[in-house]
Amino acid sequence: MYERELLKNIRAALQDTPVLVVHGARQSGKSTLAQILIAELPDAHYFTLDDPTVLLRLKRDALTFLESVPGTIALDEAQLAPEMFSIIKLLVDRNRTPGRFLLTGSSNILMLPRLSDSLAGRNQLLTLWPLAQCEIAGQTPSFIERLFAKQIAFDGISAESRNSLITRITSGGYPEALQRNETRRTEWFNSYITNTLQRDVRDLANIEGISLMPHLLSIVAARCGNLLNIADLSRGIGISQTSVRRYLALLEGVFFIQLLPAWSGSLNKRLLKTPKAMITDTGLACTLLGIGQQRLIDDPNMLGPLLENFVAMELLKQLSWQSPTPRLFHYRSHTNKEVDLVIENNLGQVVGIEVKSSAHIRADDFSGLDALAEDTAQRFHRGIVLHTGSEFFQLDSRMIAMPIAALWS
Repeated sequence: MYERELLKNIRAALQDTPVLVVHGARQSGKSTLAQILIAELPDAHYFTLDDPTVLLRLKRDALTFLESVPGTIALDEAQLAPEMFSIIKLLVDRNRTPGRFLLTGSSNILMLPRLSDSLAGRNQLLTLWPLAQCEIAGQTPSFIERLFAKQIAFDGISAESRNSLITRITSGGYPEALQRNETRRTEWFNSYITNTLQRDVRDLANIEGISLMPHLLSIVAARCGNLLNIADLSRGIGISQTSVRRYLALLEGVFFIQLLPAWSGSLNKRLLKTPKAMITDTGLACTLLGIGQQRLIDDPNMLGPLLENFVAMELLKQLSWQSPTPRLFHYRSHTNKEVDLVIENNLGQVVGIEVKSSAHIRADDFSGLDALAEDTAQRFHRGIVLHTGSEFFQLDSRMIAMPIAALWS
C-alpha cells in the first residue's frame, strides 16, 4: 500500500472542521484513505453510496439514517445523494463537533450547488490526485520547499535515464493501473474512460452529446500543454463553442482535465488571459493518444508536451499538500516570451520552471525565465530548467538547471 501525503492534511482538518470533503478522480484512492482514517478513530463508521441499500436509505430519509450513527460518519461517493447535504447542514448546525462528517466524491463538488451552498463555512475541501512519483517511490517530498528556500540544495537529488522517465509518463499514477503491464494498463484506461464518462459525467449533467466527449478528450490530449483555443476545438469536434465550454467543464469536473491559468502581476489581467489545458494523468493521456513507451522512445518530438504535462501534474500534487497552498500558473509575456510553469506562494514570491525534453541545456533555455524575472522584479525568487539529462549547474545566483528526477528524489 502506498503512503499518501494528503493523509496528514486530512488528519489535521478532522481536528477542527465539522465536515471534511475529499474529492478526486475515481480510482485515485479516496475509499482506501477513508477506511484508513475510520480505522484510526475510536467511534467512526464507514458507508459507501455505491451500496444500493445505503443509497436508498439516504435518499428516502437521510435525517433518520444519519442521526442513528454516533461519532464520525464517512460517506463515500457522497455526490450520489445530493439531497442529504441540507440534512448534514442541519446536523452540523446543531452540533459543530470537529470531524463529524468525512465525505468523498468522484466529482468536483463545486459543480454540485446543493452541496457547496449547504456546507459553505462548515467544510474544508481537499483534492486527492492519483499517486505522485514521490509516493510511488516512497520518498518524502521536498521539492517545493527547496524551490522557495533561501539557498537551494542539490544533495540527495539523482538523475534518471530518459527511458525510465518515459516509463513513468506512460504508467501514470492510478494505483490500479500501476499493477498491470503496458497492454493490460491500456485496457484498464480504456475501460476507465468509458465508465467514468457514462457514470460520473451523467451524475453531473444529463447531456445529449456524451458520445462526443471521448473525441473532445482525445483532442485535448493531443494539444496538452497548449493554450486552450475554444474556437479551434469547436471546429475540430463540430459543435458550438458554448457546448465545448460546457463539455470541458464536465471533463474538469470528473478530473480528466485541469486548466492552468495564466500568470500576471495583476489579478484582473490574470483572469483575462488564456489558460493551458492539461490531462490530469499522463498514463491516461498516452492511452487517449494511442502511444506507448516504444513510440515515445522512437519519436522524441512527441515527448515534449507529455513531459510538460507530467511535470505540471507532479507539481499540482505536491502543492496540494502545502499549507498555505501555493498556486500554479503558466506565463507568456507581451513579447511572446514563455515559461512553462510558474509557482507563486502566499508571500508573492515567484518561481519559474521550464521543462525541456533535451538532455543538454543551452543558454536560450533560460530566455523565458529571464523575461519572467524582469517582469516580476523583486518578487522573482528563482528560475529552474528541468531536463532529461544528468547535469546540475547554477547559471547565476537565481538560475539553475537540474534533472527532472529532482521532483521526487
